[in-house]
Amino acid sequence: MATETLEQQVANEPGADWSGGKPPFKASYGKLMMWYFLLSDAFTFAGFLIAYGALRFSMPSWPVPDFVFQTFPFLGSHNPLLFVTLMTFVLLFSSFTMMRAVQEGHRENKNGVVLWMFLTILGGAAFLGCQAWEWTTLIGHENMSVTTNPFGTHTEGGVYLDAEGNETSELVVAGESYLLHTVGAGHDEGHGDDHGAGHAMEAGNDYPNAYVDERGFIHRKYKVTEGPDAGMIKKEEFGPKAFGALFFFITGFHGFHVLSGVAFLLIIMINVASGLYVRRRNGYEMVEKIGLYWHFVDLVWVFVFLVFYLL
Repeated sequence: MATETLEQQVANEPGADWSGGKPPFKASYGKLMMWYFLLSDAFTFAGFLIAYGALRFSMPSWPVPDFVFQTFPFLGSHNPLLFVTLMTFVLLFSSFTMMRAVQEGHRENKNGVVLWMFLTILGGAAFLGCQAWEWTTLIGHENMSVTTNPFGTHTEGGVYLDAEGNETSELVVAGESYLLHTVGAGHDEGHGDDHGAGHAMEAGNDYPNAYVDERGFIHRKYKVTEGPDAGMIKKEEFGPKAFGALFFFITGFHGFHVLSGVAFLLIIMINVASGLYVRRRNGYEMVEKIGLYWHFVDLVWVFVFLVFYLL
């Protein structure tokens, strides 16, 4: 009929579908929203790391990562970046187990999903435990905080002084890092000194002719032998305050993401084990969505590792 409406004509065409609801990117609404969240989170981390880099390269001195992060449980010091490498391996391996959980979900294998998600949770918990040990060492044994950075770096060459103010054979090397110890504290982690395990550092005995500030930090004195300040007597100073503040904030922010991920993984694993997702027959899409988040957290750690521990 001539009076047939356009909607009726289209509806009568073969294959016509006015139902809508087709995913524009062949992705469900939930996965699309997860991608939006991850993109916004990526901008947040990028801003933090760019700020760190700007401060890092604007400072005349900055703690050398090989010196700061050289302790390992039961092995003591002089193991540069060994512990953080272990942390990185644990987290990246958890990405593999998460991938396997998603694969088993596509196969509708409930038991396989539970197994690989459980291993992923163990990996995330192990990483958090490693980070807790690292923070405990830096805060409890080396007195680093968001306002105090005892790790400094020499910007000029010189030689340390003895109790009488005379030059010793111990050189001050430009670009070499040091750690300010505190009076009476045991320093079994080493960090460049020759004292044995549990040795109590005393300004008058271990570091004669040193300056002790009001907080008990020992600042060794040295004579500058290079540059425009040659001949001047100086003392070791605290490192850039921004180092400790940025380290704890950015690694803590990432650690919060890992902790949140472990909590969500645990909840979803329990739901999988209870058979909640069996009736949906959608390849365990919820597992895939949390998998996207977990892979993102692992990828961010790669950049954090690069910026803090390698540069």
